[in-house]
Amino acid sequence: MLKDIQPTGKKDTRSGFGDGIVEVARTNENVVALTADLAGSLKLQQFMKEFPERFVQVGIAEANMIGIAAGMTIGGKIPFTTTFANFSTGRVYDQIRQSVAYSGKNVKICASHAGVTLGEDGATHQILEDIGMMKMLPGMTVVVPCDYAQTKAATIAIAAYDGPVYLRFGRPAWPIFTKEEDFVLGKAQVFSEGTDVSIFACGHMVWQAIQAGVQLEEKGISVEVINIHTIKPLDEEAIINSIRKTGCAVTAEEHNIIGGLGDAVGQVASKNFPIPIEYVGTNDTFGESGTPDQLLKKYGLTPEHIVEAAEKAIARKKK
Repeated sequence: MLKDIQPTGKKDTRSGFGDGIVEVARTNENVVALTADLAGSLKLQQFMKEFPERFVQVGIAEANMIGIAAGMTIGGKIPFTTTFANFSTGRVYDQIRQSVAYSGKNVKICASHAGVTLGEDGATHQILEDIGMMKMLPGMTVVVPCDYAQTKAATIAIAAYDGPVYLRFGRPAWPIFTKEEDFVLGKAQVFSEGTDVSIFACGHMVWQAIQAGVQLEEKGISVEVINIHTIKPLDEEAIINSIRKTGCAVTAEEHNIIGGLGDAVGQVASKNFPIPIEYVGTNDTFGESGTPDQLLKKYGLTPEHIVEAAEKAIARKKK
């Protein structure tokens, strides 16, 4: 039962990245970290303390950071670039496309403060298009973990993966409800099995989906909640197996519904098993300044919105 999934605490996912990169650096001397004047925000303090010779402060020069990282891979290094998600993607898309993706460089683009839960910094910092931008790049792996433990595990896992990766995580303290050992790159995580509706979620929205699932179960609705933490390569088998059982679905993401997880799931469904799908995410809009809770509510990213979407999908299926 979904109600049996209880958090062990709360911690920001960016701290999972900070702890993960330190752990993997202790066993892999090729791991290096670069930042664009945001070492504190990306929780790199311990890395800097233990590995000062493997830390590069580029300054507010994100394009240079990507170029330097690409060059480092030629010498066998595994560079992790770090800054806010908006600056990790939107500001340097050309450099990523040309210097990293096109040549298949082993660069790990690690992006914090993604989505509206960045909060008060407002629309200029709350990128809601980055998943779509990055998954469209040929050869780019895109990972959006759901809590501190999974972000730590993902950070360690991508160091062992040979190829460019975009790792997206966030700013606020968030419930911790997974175990590090349960993370497998490219493999969806099933939290509950059901027969009435499938809910596919990523990032912070996985916890929202679990809470929505609890509410739906209390109404007698059988819910399948699946964490699609790896947006690309997508676990198509898990999606198809689920929707064949339930016959309808909801996707939930802290991202524009155009181009993100919802589009990816929708493509799989349309090609293999067309079903009614409802999309929970921001709807062709920029964000604004506010607390994370205020913004999640305003932009329809709460458990209650997921419940409403699930009931609508089920009603469409019955028609």
